[in-house]
Amino acid sequence: MTPMCRIPMLSAAFALVASGAHAQPLDCMIQPHQVVQVGSATPGVIESIAVERGDTVVRGQPVVQLKADVERASLALARTRLAQAGELAAAMSAQAYAQRELHRASELYEQKFISHNYLDKQRTEAQVAGGRADQAREKRALAAREVEVADAQLELRTIRAPISGVVVERYLSDGEHVDEKPILRLASIDPLRVDVLVPAAAFGQVVPGQKATVVPEVLNREERVAIVKAVDRVIDAASNTFRVRLELANPDGRLPAGLRCKAEFGLDLPATGGASADLRRAPVISTEPNVVRTAR
Repeated sequence: MTPMCRIPMLSAAFALVASGAHAQPLDCMIQPHQVVQVGSATPGVIESIAVERGDTVVRGQPVVQLKADVERASLALARTRLAQAGELAAAMSAQAYAQRELHRASELYEQKFISHNYLDKQRTEAQVAGGRADQAREKRALAAREVEVADAQLELRTIRAPISGVVVERYLSDGEHVDEKPILRLASIDPLRVDVLVPAAAFGQVVPGQKATVVPEVLNREERVAIVKAVDRVIDAASNTFRVRLELANPDGRLPAGLRCKAEFGLDLPATGGASADLRRAPVISTEPNVVRTAR
């Protein structure tokens, strides 16, 4: 490289140093992607809880079973009613016989062997038999719907995991009554959510889809790559910062939530005392999702 080519590069470097701008890691917090309080849609008594604190669950997995003796009996009764096909079979046979009688009566009437009154009587009997067959079909359809309702009521007694994740807390035990109280607390840890407070001077430098390096402050301090998912459009006036939300893949589940970390975007931030003071006044990122408390 010739001396003339070095001059612009050296000038840019000197300008960067003179302005005090440099890239620096930012404090962040690794949190669960989602936290759910699992309760019951209907009141009842807990028959069994299939998971303990720390267990891994998959979405749709049964985790709590309420006592359901009445619901099981109702479902069995509804299925028995549905299985009774005798009334429908008899009604359809009567309808078929009435139709045959009407056909024979029509032929005899054309041959002048019977009166019009007798033909009208056979026609009426055929209509009545048809109505009874329709009524039997409606009863069978109603019995099928009763089976669906009883099955749905029984399904309400089985509580399933709404998300895939880990059991954070178990509030109740077997035999306890549940009404409005939560039974379990689940947290989704794949992916994880990373909240970062960025100085206002970097507003516009961080955009959704951008990559960032996240380093947990404990464990092996392994660098991980996270993706920017959301950038606040409102700057906190007291701290002169805005919040950025990252998504961090955690397929093996080795990285726990609740860790403090450092995030590196490669931003050029002014290294001034004012900026450090702003960061000291920045909101404290809570370990609870979607909660931010301001330090006094």
